[in-house]
Amino acid sequence: MSFAALPTRRLRGEVIATLLLALPIVGGQLLSVAMNVADTLLAGHLSTRVLAAVAMGYQIWVLALLAVLGLMLALTPTVAQLDGAGRRAEAGAVFRQALWLAVLLGVVLFAGMRASQPLLVAFGVDAEIVPEAIAFLDAMSWGTFPLAIFFACRYFSEGLSLTKPAMYFGILGLAVLVPLAWVLMYGRLGVPAMGARGAGIAHATVLWLQAIGFLIYIARRHHFRAAQPFARFDWPDVPTLTALLGIGLPMGVAILMEGGLFVSTALLAGSLGTISAAAHQIAINVASIAFMLPLGIGMATTVRIGNAVGREDPEGIAWAARAGIAITLATQAVSAALLLGVPALIVAAYTRDAEVASLAIGLLLLAAIFQLADGFQAFFNGALRGLKDTFIPMVITIVAYWGVGFGLGWWLGIARGGGVRGLWIGLIAGLTVAALGLGWRLATQLRRRAGVPTRLVAAQEA
Repeated sequence: MSFAALPTRRLRGEVIATLLLALPIVGGQLLSVAMNVADTLLAGHLSTRVLAAVAMGYQIWVLALLAVLGLMLALTPTVAQLDGAGRRAEAGAVFRQALWLAVLLGVVLFAGMRASQPLLVAFGVDAEIVPEAIAFLDAMSWGTFPLAIFFACRYFSEGLSLTKPAMYFGILGLAVLVPLAWVLMYGRLGVPAMGARGAGIAHATVLWLQAIGFLIYIARRHHFRAAQPFARFDWPDVPTLTALLGIGLPMGVAILMEGGLFVSTALLAGSLGTISAAAHQIAINVASIAFMLPLGIGMATTVRIGNAVGREDPEGIAWAARAGIAITLATQAVSAALLLGVPALIVAAYTRDAEVASLAIGLLLLAAIFQLADGFQAFFNGALRGLKDTFIPMVITIVAYWGVGFGLGWWLGIARGGGVRGLWIGLIAGLTVAALGLGWRLATQLRRRAGVPTRLVAAQEA
């Protein structure tokens, strides 16, 4: 075999290893999004008003979800690095502390969602939509506690390279949600029709089932035995929680910056009327499904790079990054082709309203444009999380999403009267700047680590 073939073999091996981790993550993410898709489809066929209410309420819920996701994501690189260093029992101790953090997050987010009406009003959401959106959020607020616990379980599991369990519980969640939401929203089997409130009740119920099920799974499965997740009861440990927050807070801010841009765009779309709100919800729903592919690849790369850091392998870090870049390029090219090729067919699954469908098709064509930028910013963020590099990425995302994305979107869509299409041009600009900035940061970090033991890099950063 020639020496020239060795890099190809290494890249192929890294691609396969990353895909084996990423595919269950993508499956779990898609199943999670499918729960929102199910709500959207059921609401859309109930009425345009209910669809718009669920769309606006869901944007507030997304803020809560992203806050939990961002903070709990600190578990993945922490556990992956401990696993790579052969220190699994310490990972179990970190998980027990993460459960305390989950309880605190649940309390804070429950209170926040219960007081979210001023945010809807501040963004000028159509008064016709607000009451049902609030009903949806009041019901969904009961899901904040299990949401935080579920993410703690999930990222602990994924940090140990066990990525299938989240997919299993995603299947369970979707299987329960669809019939339950149908009964509660439409008023079937003797239950009164509850519209948007019914969707929220169904969602919160499913989250409790998933969280309790995942805790039992971790306690009973032998795969987790070496980590000793429930070996003993631990009271909150300030140093461990501080370390998790030191990594997780910048991640949480960065994710909230991106998610906040999309939420703000949706709320501004709601201020443009029911048609714009409904069309935006359909298009962003589809774009979110496409986004799950690079997001899953980024999360798998977090684990691969975290393992390499733990075993002090700078070459392994570089190859994990190269494999992720190759996979992301392929997935985003396919996503863009589908959105450009069959937008009308996709939109037809969501609505029969001709005016909503026409606007949504135009938005999907814009979504096709930002597929590469959206995919690579997700991947770059995942790779940097594996290095526990979170502060500079946070700064980059703040500038990109709010200095560029929101500012340009508001100017084009609201100030200049460009409507929801102008808002989406802002999304394209923000995602592109983020991808360029995060790509630069990753390249810089990889150059620093090339051929240098990771313990020396960590010492320099300390």
